[in-house]
Amino acid sequence: MGRKRRTDALAVKVATGLAELRPDPDRPDSYTLLVDGAPQSHVDLADPTHLEFEYVRRIAIVLDLVAPSGEPLRVLHLGGGALTLPRYLSATRPGSTQRVVEIDAGLVDLVREKLPWPADPRLRVRIGDAREVLGTARDGSYDIVVADVFAGARTPAHLSSVEFAAEAARVLRPGGVYVVNVADGPPLRYARSQVATVRAVLSEVCLIADSAVLRGRRYGNLVLAASRAELPVPELLRRAAGDWFPGRVLAGADLDRFADGARVVADAAARSSTPPPPGSFNIAI
Repeated sequence: MGRKRRTDALAVKVATGLAELRPDPDRPDSYTLLVDGAPQSHVDLADPTHLEFEYVRRIAIVLDLVAPSGEPLRVLHLGGGALTLPRYLSATRPGSTQRVVEIDAGLVDLVREKLPWPADPRLRVRIGDAREVLGTARDGSYDIVVADVFAGARTPAHLSSVEFAAEAARVLRPGGVYVVNVADGPPLRYARSQVATVRAVLSEVCLIADSAVLRGRRYGNLVLAASRAELPVPELLRRAAGDWFPGRVLAGADLDRFADGARVVADAAARSSTPPPPGSFNIAI
């Protein structure tokens, strides 16, 4: 794709709120997407492998390690935003088949017009509710399912239950990986319950996050990875520790202690994720 003229700051009303595109003052051809003031995505049109948000880099680490470098994957992205991760995978794993589910058609139209992604017949965007679309997918049809869905700054309740996690597990191939962006703050009750809930359907689980978030000192994003097969925890530890903003990985006994006493959440009791503190926003989606 040829170099595009720089898009000025722009605000457009969409179904999920006021969507804003803000040029990155430090990187040409880079933009941040915000909805109702909450940062949703950052994309670099010139270099899709540049990932600005630390939680996105942590998801990317998982995607890098689940298969040999460059090997195409079949990926279902629940939550679209500005398609940061689909762009990344198209660049790092050419030939990957990707399906992106985004509920807000107006947001997709805005991104398509102002921050277009390179033409790729294997990358398709579908408008719809993440759980409804997930329910139509065939058993064992994906290598990866990424759940990164927020309404404003909160994950909707119906995407937080064991029934939803079971649907994600159903569409994964035997060695596939389910990756979830979890936003929470002290005392991390929501994050702990998500670990217990996902563990109820996928036995191999780890959690990647900033130390301050894991210690309950601040609100932030935690990346949960789960599979039926053993996860590459040693490599995840090394990569997370070497990031610009080093992260910790909890697995095994450490994760047992983190989730101790947390309950599996069923549809009937599911709640939306914890909102960010007043006057601040998590970096989500």
